[in-house]
Amino acid sequence: MDIALLIKAAIMGVVEGLTEFLPISSTGHLILAGALLGFDDDKAKVFDIAIQTGAIFAVILVYWQKIRSTLIALPNEKQAQQFALNVLVAFLPAVVLGLLFGKAIKAHLFTPVVVASAFIVGGFIILWAEKRQQRNPAAVRIHEVESMTTMDALKVGLVQCLAMIPGTSRSGSTIIGGMLLGLSRKAATDFSFYLAIPTLIGAGVYSLYKDRALLSMADLPLFGVGLLFSFISAWLCIRWLLRYIASHDFVPFAWYRIAFGVVVLATAWSGLVNWSG
Repeated sequence: MDIALLIKAAIMGVVEGLTEFLPISSTGHLILAGALLGFDDDKAKVFDIAIQTGAIFAVILVYWQKIRSTLIALPNEKQAQQFALNVLVAFLPAVVLGLLFGKAIKAHLFTPVVVASAFIVGGFIILWAEKRQQRNPAAVRIHEVESMTTMDALKVGLVQCLAMIPGTSRSGSTIIGGMLLGLSRKAATDFSFYLAIPTLIGAGVYSLYKDRALLSMADLPLFGVGLLFSFISAWLCIRWLLRYIASHDFVPFAWYRIAFGVVVLATAWSGLVNWSG
């Protein structure tokens, strides 16, 4: 296996892990990083989706006690059953819309300019959501994920579908969307993590199955390196983020999105950087 290719896989894994659960779009960063590294062919697109599974293993590790207790209580306790139902209900809209429109979106929207534009728009939405919650604290009606109803979960699941537009951010859609729907910052973040488990595992398995003709056993080291670095960086990022949201808001991420989006558009327009590879 080409060492340079493995280094690219490691870099992409780190990018995935550090950005998957922050409201800054992992897909957007992977598209831009892939364009700069020359790692953006059809196999690389499958790789980008598959290594999300490494980040999900980090979520399972961090939240293992909650996941384990829910699974044990699932046959008998109503609260555990409601929680599992909420995750399932929130997961389904992405499945339906992904199957219907995923191919068209992948063909037409996975471009640096679309990503940069989504960065900027998403940044302003985060600023609006944070200001709204600060001005009206009474709008927060759900402080723990256990208090969510099935309708709350469905609404968050529908909002998650906005992340099909690259650069929007799955975690950003679910966290900020959840806050706009009345969830506290912590409850929205926790539910975003739980919802990521079926969503990203499902996307990874489906992508590997659908594009299996592109892959061979020789690709195992490439994917293994990506998964490993994705797992490690995601684990570090999740632990940091949970401490961060205890006393901070998402405004810095909003300004980062806006600034980064402007830089990408400006350098692409001027020809300084060929973001499209």
